[in-house]
Amino acid sequence: MAERAKALLVDDRRDNLMALEAILQGLPVQAVAVESGEAALKQLLVDDFAVILLDAQMPNMDGFETASHIKRRERTRHVPILFLTAADRDAQLALRGYAVGAVDYLTKPFDPWVLRAKVSIFVELWTKNQLLKAQAEATRERDAQWTRLTELVDEAARVLRSGGPDAAADALDLLEKARWGQ
Repeated sequence: MAERAKALLVDDRRDNLMALEAILQGLPVQAVAVESGEAALKQLLVDDFAVILLDAQMPNMDGFETASHIKRRERTRHVPILFLTAADRDAQLALRGYAVGAVDYLTKPFDPWVLRAKVSIFVELWTKNQLLKAQAEATRERDAQWTRLTELVDEAARVLRSGGPDAAADALDLLEKARWGQ
């Protein structure tokens, strides 16, 4: 069974995290809530996420610094970040969010249905990407099996052409290996 998509929720206020979890309820995504940028970076070391909902304004490491760290890591650089903030519709903050790699910047109060729609799109993209990765791996495995089979058949043909006393038996052994995928 395929792994379920996860959304990383990052906010220093527990009530905001609970509200986000409630908004995402019913979507095909597992919400993982943390209360700091540091905790988010640690969580990103152990889990893969379809999307990150990141509070822009937090004590210690704010959302912008957290996003900057996320985008510098090879493993997490492609995870979409949606900034959420209670700040006024300050264009400078939004520009700062986009500059550190955010795909969107929402100010509170935001429409929960809009947030659900955005998260749904990223979850769907993540799910399709996981399917593509699985299909690519299956194709690589089939190609490797085909290459091995071709090598064994070629070897069996060389043995038969050599015409030695046990050529037929040796060729048959090679073909049996090919048949059983050895």
